[in-house]
Amino acid sequence: MVQADVKKPLARPVIFLGPPGAGKGTQAKLVCEHYGVPHLSTGDMLRENVRQGTPLGLLARPIMERGDLVPDDLILRMVEERIARRDCLEGFVLDGFPRTLAQAQALDTMLKTQRAFPPAVIYFNVPEDVLIRRLSGRRTCKVGFEIYNIYERPPKVEGRCDVDGGELIQRPDDRPEAIRERLLAYRNLTEPLVEYYRRQGALEEVAGKATVADVSAAVFSALERLEARQ
Repeated sequence: MVQADVKKPLARPVIFLGPPGAGKGTQAKLVCEHYGVPHLSTGDMLRENVRQGTPLGLLARPIMERGDLVPDDLILRMVEERIARRDCLEGFVLDGFPRTLAQAQALDTMLKTQRAFPPAVIYFNVPEDVLIRRLSGRRTCKVGFEIYNIYERPPKVEGRCDVDGGELIQRPDDRPEAIRERLLAYRNLTEPLVEYYRRQGALEEVAGKATVADVSAAVFSALERLEARQ
């Protein structure tokens, strides 16, 4: 359960760092609802730009349709444009970004340019066997993209979304063979960011294996500790 006594405005960027399946998206939504700030993921940014036909979206669309990785320069331009909007003035939560040291350094530059506070970073530490179970059990609605887990949060009707009745599918990258590749890529590219932010005194670690409520309580406590260091 979200702590009721956390009343101060966020007023700074928050980065949720951790491997695929660590629960970053779930916790990001809870934090954003509590503080009234945007939940930003690069996947959502890409889809929004493609859907709206923006210049960046037109560049990204053929890359995404081929199934290739969108290059850093496009991702960084989308992030920079998004965090410059008025709704980010009181803080925001970045989920799934930065993924590499180069992206983290570019984000630092963006925040300094905008004269924003340095980020508060929450690192979700989860054992690999738990990650594999979570990811392999994940199902996504084809219509509204609502996410379920056949082990931990199953739908009321098997294979159908509770919200809109859409078909639930397993994404190709949630299959066991793909999961191991994703975790290897995380260890090689993203895990070094833990030490990068720890050296800055900007990182707090939470155990992501616990229940959603317990992890949420740990996240809010960690945010309070990071705010006290500001």
